[in-house]
Amino acid sequence: MRFQDKVAIVTGAGQGIGEGYALAAEGARVVVAELSEEQGQRVAKEIGNALFVKVDVSDPASAQALADTVIRESGRVDHLVNNAAIFHDMRREGLVNVDYDYLDRFLKVNLLGALYCTRAVLPHLQEGAAIVNQSSTAAWSATGFYGLAKAGINHLTVSLAAELGDRGIRVNAIAPGPTDTEATRHIMPQDYREAMVRAFPLILAFKAQGAVT
Repeated sequence: MRFQDKVAIVTGAGQGIGEGYALAAEGARVVVAELSEEQGQRVAKEIGNALFVKVDVSDPASAQALADTVIRESGRVDHLVNNAAIFHDMRREGLVNVDYDYLDRFLKVNLLGALYCTRAVLPHLQEGAAIVNQSSTAAWSATGFYGLAKAGINHLTVSLAAELGDRGIRVNAIAPGPTDTEATRHIMPQDYREAMVRAFPLILAFKAQGAVT
């Protein structure tokens, strides 16, 4: 219950890692900020004392409406987790052939959405507030426009941390490796996932020790 009486917004909380963040509330009142009403309502119901707000993070006006709704309903914002991203149905194309309109939409959701939501809630954040951005190990590998967005998240994080540090607001990023979610299983063939797992450094170390086969 370390977040008792706190209000935490989690974007993209209707499935996958975002849902995991939302369910790990530890006493906070969670705002399930999600584009899908069905998924968002499901997660909010499972949490119990949660608020669902429909949001399109690629739209600054929608991000602002999210912030306004949370303040009206809860009176405060203490934590923001910028997790929303296009991934489940992400196109598998290269940077040299991806459609420009799709690329623009993708970067608005996966990169600029974090900035839009941060700016929307910023006037309501007090000293001690925290912002967490969802990066990925893809930021350091050749993963096309997905990695491009995550590398941008890294830069956004350090820049916001520098700008907001004197207000006592912490800004950090989490960079998970491949995670076994429904979206990952949808976008990656099973043989590719298995080969990827076998190549993980810890798996290789355990093999060397005879701990796994």
